[in-house]
Amino acid sequence: MAVAVVEERQLLKSLRWWDGFVIAMCNPGFMIAFLGYTLDALGTTAAVVLWAISAAIGLLQAWIYSETAAMFPDKPGGISLYAFEGWRSRFSLVGPLGAFGYWIGWSVVLSIFGKTIGDLVTAQWFPAEDGIKVFSDGVLNVTPNDLIGIGCIIVVWLLNIFGLRPAVWVSYVTGVGLLVPLVIVSFGSYISGGWSSSRMTWVLSGYGGFKLAMVYLFLMAWNTYGVEICATFAPEYHNTKRDTAVALRSGATFALLAAILFPLGAAGGYGAPSAATAEGEWYTTFFSHIVGSGAAGFVVACLIASLFLSMISSTADASRALYGIARDDMTVKQLYHLNRYHVPGRAMTVDMVVNTLLILFISSNLAILYMSNIGYVIAHVFALSGFLLLRRDRPNWPRPIKVGSPWVVLAGLFLVVNLVFLIYGIANPTLTGYGTWTDLGIGVGVLVGSLVLFVFRRVVQDKKPITFREPTDVVPSAAQMALLQQEEKLAPAGVSASS
Repeated sequence: MAVAVVEERQLLKSLRWWDGFVIAMCNPGFMIAFLGYTLDALGTTAAVVLWAISAAIGLLQAWIYSETAAMFPDKPGGISLYAFEGWRSRFSLVGPLGAFGYWIGWSVVLSIFGKTIGDLVTAQWFPAEDGIKVFSDGVLNVTPNDLIGIGCIIVVWLLNIFGLRPAVWVSYVTGVGLLVPLVIVSFGSYISGGWSSSRMTWVLSGYGGFKLAMVYLFLMAWNTYGVEICATFAPEYHNTKRDTAVALRSGATFALLAAILFPLGAAGGYGAPSAATAEGEWYTTFFSHIVGSGAAGFVVACLIASLFLSMISSTADASRALYGIARDDMTVKQLYHLNRYHVPGRAMTVDMVVNTLLILFISSNLAILYMSNIGYVIAHVFALSGFLLLRRDRPNWPRPIKVGSPWVVLAGLFLVVNLVFLIYGIANPTLTGYGTWTDLGIGVGVLVGSLVLFVFRRVVQDKKPITFREPTDVVPSAAQMALLQQEEKLAPAGVSASS
């Protein structure tokens, strides 16, 4: 089996583009977990419109990221690593800031979806146990929902720790489960005659409505931009050039369709759930209306399977992000390690511990999302600006996939748009009714912590001085060029290098 040259124990080149597509199917799962909040806060029509806008941005950004992914086929860790390449000659601290922001954005999927699965299980099968405190000491309040969520995190860790291929096969099975609730919600209420335009509402008005829309577009980025996960696995595709591009683009297209059809079906078929049930419990009532109470349990089980798929994809992505950060000397070197199954097991264990603590100490899914999304949107800002800087600073670097000039303009546009979302999101942590200034502090603290670990790595472990500008090559090294040439030979006839 061919391998991507990364370290003595190497990441295996075992994936095809369709494996990346299945991994990217986690994105509709993100929307499923967050949809109820948006229908309740924005009005159903406004929620559908904003989901479509956000998903369209995610789709177009995925096209842009295919270029940088193909430029560095030896770099695991996704878009934050490409951002570092673009910025390192100007301001090297962008590397750890973007990389840790990207990591926390993906890592918290485990706690958010673990909590959502716990809510769904208790609401559907054990309603009498919903919210009961198993343990409470005034600070820590543990419910059966929390225990189910923590159990899911441990199972996902076990699936990933033994190699990517077993996790991908489980993803295929749970991906089928995802299609069941997607299809039922998207089309079921039309078929049953339960869809009604009277449920379509728009509550946004004036500057207050605009501000709320900006904050929710900031939060939606965590859901709809996530198709870039396909770029994280670039070194593990059989053919980086073809498989990365096709996985990114097909996954983004599927995510866009789901982001339009699923909210529209839910909005007209159910309406806006109450704030008390927005975290996930409202689905059990909705499914009972569409398919009947007897079949609702099966559909909820499929929904849980789809959320489990998202957790599998997320821990695989987040762990590779930590591994890639350590590989590029931006955090403690202990995380630059692959276990005997050729996966970053130590990084996966870090994810497991962090998310278990989040379930235990942060009660709201939206609060967790808000905290993590600060770093995630910053990572996209750095990645888009990194793409523009690489175009300027390294014009002679081989680009197996080179997007056309209009995409450069779009990259600049999305850079500004994401900055606007970020500014509104940071300035209004309490506007959703779930986030707090404490959550903002935690999100900023993660970024500050990344700088502390960066300094520790450089000064203590590597015994090097801190430099804010690092020398970079304008053309690949001999080893990088050999890998790029090898990838070019693997590309089948007819694969275009530009779009």
